[in-house]
Amino acid sequence: MRIRAAHATELTALQDIERAAGVWFREIGMDPIAEDEPLSVAELARYVRAGLAWVAAGEVGRPVAYLIADRVDGNLHVEQVTVHPDSARRGVGRALLEHAAERARGEGAAALTLTTFTGVPWNAPYYGRCGFRVLAECELTPGLREIRRAEAAHGLDRWPRCCMRREV
Repeated sequence: MRIRAAHATELTALQDIERAAGVWFREIGMDPIAEDEPLSVAELARYVRAGLAWVAAGEVGRPVAYLIADRVDGNLHVEQVTVHPDSARRGVGRALLEHAAERARGEGAAALTLTTFTGVPWNAPYYGRCGFRVLAECELTPGLREIRRAEAAHGLDRWPRCCMRREV
């Protein structure tokens, strides 16, 4: 598995990975999450242009997972990390997170941050195993508060969520 920058020609493949990964949410009764459309090609292209989109490429060089990030309050914020179900449970997501941590370190950021579902096994519990910790409300930065407000407006607070941080 090779981690590399995402290419603009792969954006529909990233959307396909996101749709395929919806199966996991359907299995635990989170159908609205499973059915939520992936980011548009235009939105994904913004991450590629900013140099903040990476893929895990399989044997033939085709993406099997991806991670996109933003810069939020001086840290690198993991906006999305998704692994195709056919490549799950092989350390691919962790490899993408490690790549993002290296990038954050190289940019002088103190941490990776993210928001996630607390009760989904491959969300907060998984990120905890990857070195992230749940932030208390008083630890949230203005940017993280704004992200949480946007998530709530999108209906994601129907299920418990949290902000997490990993020092790099």
